[in-house]
Amino acid sequence: MASSISTAAKASAAFAHKKELAAPAPAQHRAGSSRRTKPCRVRAVASPARAPRAPSSTGSVKSAMTMTEKILARASERAALEPGENVWVDVDVLMTHDVCGPGTIGIFKKEFGEDAKVWDREKVVIIPDHYIFTSDERANRNVDIIRDFCVEQNIKYFYDIKDLSNFKANPDYKGVCHVALAQEGHCRPGEVLLGTDSHTCNAGAFGQFATGIGNTDAGFVLGTGKALLKVPPTIRFVLDGEMPPYLLAKDLILQIIGEISVSGATYKSMEFVGSTVESLTMEERMTLCNMVIEAGGKNGVVPADETTFKYLEGKTSIDYEPVYSDAQARFFSDYRFDVSKLEPVVAKPHSPDNRALARECKDVKIDRVYIGSCTGGKTEDFLAAAKVFLASGKKVKVPTFLVPATQKVWMDVYSLPVPGSGGKTCSQIFEEAGCDTPASPSCGACLGGPRDTYARMNEPMVCVSTTNRNFPGRMGHKEGQIYLASPYTAAASALTGYVTDPRDFLM
Repeated sequence: MASSISTAAKASAAFAHKKELAAPAPAQHRAGSSRRTKPCRVRAVASPARAPRAPSSTGSVKSAMTMTEKILARASERAALEPGENVWVDVDVLMTHDVCGPGTIGIFKKEFGEDAKVWDREKVVIIPDHYIFTSDERANRNVDIIRDFCVEQNIKYFYDIKDLSNFKANPDYKGVCHVALAQEGHCRPGEVLLGTDSHTCNAGAFGQFATGIGNTDAGFVLGTGKALLKVPPTIRFVLDGEMPPYLLAKDLILQIIGEISVSGATYKSMEFVGSTVESLTMEERMTLCNMVIEAGGKNGVVPADETTFKYLEGKTSIDYEPVYSDAQARFFSDYRFDVSKLEPVVAKPHSPDNRALARECKDVKIDRVYIGSCTGGKTEDFLAAAKVFLASGKKVKVPTFLVPATQKVWMDVYSLPVPGSGGKTCSQIFEEAGCDTPASPSCGACLGGPRDTYARMNEPMVCVSTTNRNFPGRMGHKEGQIYLASPYTAAASALTGYVTDPRDFLM
């Protein structure tokens, strides 16, 4: 079968694209602690009668499926599914937050009644995280609305915050929803997780179907526990080769988005496999899946393995069962990368697919650096930034803002020793480098927010950021320029005041 080789900015020399390939089966791994669970019986949902299908003219109907097809088949009690089919699925977890929660609640009450109860109070997770540390009355009102609803419905997993002056005084408060979902054990292989946030696809790192939905759909899920989904075709991304010490998962996903464009995976599942993916930590896999939406993807997914099972130990008591793509599963297309030949990249303004090598942007003067968000504000992201600061021994030349994703990440920043530092923590290294003091955990300035949001760009500035979007106005001012980058590249850029290849400090 013919294949084509594509080069982009010399960084994708080992990239190949093949249409309609049957995938080899990934090695199946089962942790001793993972237990099989019996499928729940689906309650009746009205749907059009299915017309009988004529037998295939080429023989028996193929039943080989991808991971995503298998998960949706199990959730809909179907023996097999094909891309394009519309099916009612049972939802394992529904997440909403302070921005979309009030709208979702309003729809739920309008359609099901003021006194209606949610379908399962233990499968609804509500996490205030977006507009938290602000004096904006409407933002504060949103948190009040979801709090009142959680009390009314006796929602088990509501991560509340009341004292805005000191987040540590709120033991239930977590921070960024996508990182909190993982840390609190709500992400499990083989399940269906829906959330009123486009980056819900982050949870696909656990080998589950996770995607964002709108308030109307979420309101329906609140009342029924079901959602009508169209089965997406799957694009497979095979990443092989040893990961260079100057690359992170953020470089990989920016490379992929730059290759296929922001519409290259529209309503497709993006499945990540290969030796490089297998070597990634859970947090790095989360980074990979987090930004599939920036390619238009419906969901991203990584096969669960021992790394997954080990991460989940002690986080959940709910049984789960991983699934894997069949050997003869049909993929919409197939992309291959030799990661060992890739270089650090950035996404220039104003699109995540406006890819360039970091070294090609060395003359771009910047005004600030932002390290945070669901994409780039996890513990390992801060450890990576600290590694660059430690290697340089210098101070930053532009304001450098640090926003841990969750309370746990904040605690790690202040307690975990950075390898090779002689016992210093990230916070100590950041202080020595002249960075801003790590802020209260939240989504922060990733999506702008009220004007008093910490690190929001209220003036036209140039920022290197570990966040996920760089559209005009994304971090505040509509004339701001955002360069998306890995924590390595962000830290290196902070040290020079220009977009900088981290190899200048790491090699």
